[in-house]
Amino acid sequence: MNQFVTTSLGRLRLVGWLEGVSFLLLIGVAMPLKYVWGMPEPVRIIGMAHGVLFIAYVAAALQVAVELSWSWMRAALVVAASLVPFGTFYADAKWLRGDAAT
Repeated sequence: MNQFVTTSLGRLRLVGWLEGVSFLLLIGVAMPLKYVWGMPEPVRIIGMAHGVLFIAYVAAALQVAVELSWSWMRAALVVAASLVPFGTFYADAKWLRGDAAT
């Protein structure tokens, strides 16, 4: 757990996980509550949290890309992964977890 706080790659992985969960909560819970049952408040709360986590994820990805001298393509793929459901989990497994071992 210490690596998730002390390294920029660890922070990216942690924020990626949180951003992915917030995205799934937003589209899987809050949006149906708003459009099916007329309850807009969860979208405001979860949407705000997701927005903040998205910005933090992009900033962390750019920081890691600079520190580890990633190619622009790899950096773009890691950032683009946050735009699709389950994308940050895939990015973690495909591109980030291997770097954490080194």
